Amino acid sequence: MNVLTSLLAAGGESGEEMPSVLAVPLDEFIVGLIAFIIVFGTLAKFVLPKIKATLDERADLIEGGLARAGEAEAEAAALLDEYRAQLAGAREEASAIRTQAQADRSAIIEEARNEARSAAASVSAAAEASMSAERAQAISSLTKQVGELAITLADKIVGEALADDARVQATVNSFIADLEGQAAR
Repeated sequence: MNVLTSLLAAGGESGEEMPSVLAVPLDEFIVGLIAFIIVFGTLAKFVLPKIKATLDERADLIEGGLARAGEAEAEAAALLDEYRAQLAGAREEASAIRTQAQADRSAIIEEARNEARSAAASVSAAAEASMSAERAQAISSLTKQVGELAITLADKIVGEALADDARVQATVNSFIADLEGQAAR
C-alpha cells in the first residue's frame, strides 16, 4: 500500500495530469475507423451475399423438403387408404370363398349320401334278386329230389319200377304242390 500512496503523492506533486486510459488518440481513431469501413465494406460486398445466398438456399431446401415431406405423407395416406380398401375387398372375397366352399361341401356331402343310398338300394335289390333266384333254384332242386325220393320209395313199396310212368310223375308233382301249398299257409 505504501507504494501506491507514494505514487499518487508523487504524481500529484509534479502537477502533471495523467492521461486517461480510456481516451483514444484522434489519429488512431481515424485509422481504426477507416480500417473498419474497409473491412465492413469488403465483407458486405463479397462475404455477406454468399452467406445470404447460402441461407436462402438452405431455406429453399428446407421448404422444399417440407413440401416433399407433405407430398410423401399425402401419398402415403392415399396408399394406406388404397391398401385398406384392398384388404377389405380381400376379406370380402375370402368370406365369399369360405361361404361357397361350405355350400359346395354341403352339396358334395348330400350327393355322396344320395349315391350311398342308391348304391345301398341297388346292392339290396341285387341281393334280394340273388336270394330269390337261389330260393327258386333250391325249391326246384328240392322238388326234384323229393320227387325222386317219392318215386324211389314208391318203387320199393310197390316193388315195381314206376319212374317211367307219366301218370306217376303227375301224381308226384301234385303231391309236391300240395306240400308247398300247406307250407305257404
